[in-house]
Amino acid sequence: MPLIIGLVILIAIGLYVIMVYNGLQTLKTQIVASIQEIGNQLKRQASLIPNLESAVKGYLKHEKGIFEMLTEARKSAQKASDTGSSKDIEKAISDLQSVIPQIHVAVESNPELKADTTVNNFMRELSDTADKLMYSRRSLIDLTQAYNEKLVVFPSNLVANIFGFKPEKGLDTPMTGAHVSVDDAETKDVKVNL
Repeated sequence: MPLIIGLVILIAIGLYVIMVYNGLQTLKTQIVASIQEIGNQLKRQASLIPNLESAVKGYLKHEKGIFEMLTEARKSAQKASDTGSSKDIEKAISDLQSVIPQIHVAVESNPELKADTTVNNFMRELSDTADKLMYSRRSLIDLTQAYNEKLVVFPSNLVANIFGFKPEKGLDTPMTGAHVSVDDAETKDVKVNL
């Protein structure tokens, strides 16, 4: 009888080790796929935005500054796509997100542009692209967190150590700066006046 109990315990431990190992490998694979999806979205952005930009230029000739920002956003996206660097990815996303509000302002201040489907489609595509990039980044962050948690939480950390799993970096984000603090103005309720 003790032999059977010992055998059952060994089988249970073996199944647990296999389950944790496969879970860690699955998360590593998903992290790689998530990084590739960020690259995919950057490539989409780099090819889509110039085409839309050309279509809209005729409507926004007087907004030269916006096009300079669009060009910078496109260059950032191409650089991030080429290098795969998380810093370049962050800059590309930041550049794109800074252009969107300015295009909205240009459209709001020019009523003839509001009805133009080309401009509306352009703004929708810019927002959609920014949203897809943000979602891809969020997925990478979530997958990296789940993976890294398994490396430090008992008893899965034992299996991870046995097989030599190492922490994944995720997005490289500075741990100090204005983005990790909230000032007094940011704590106030936002007022919307339509």
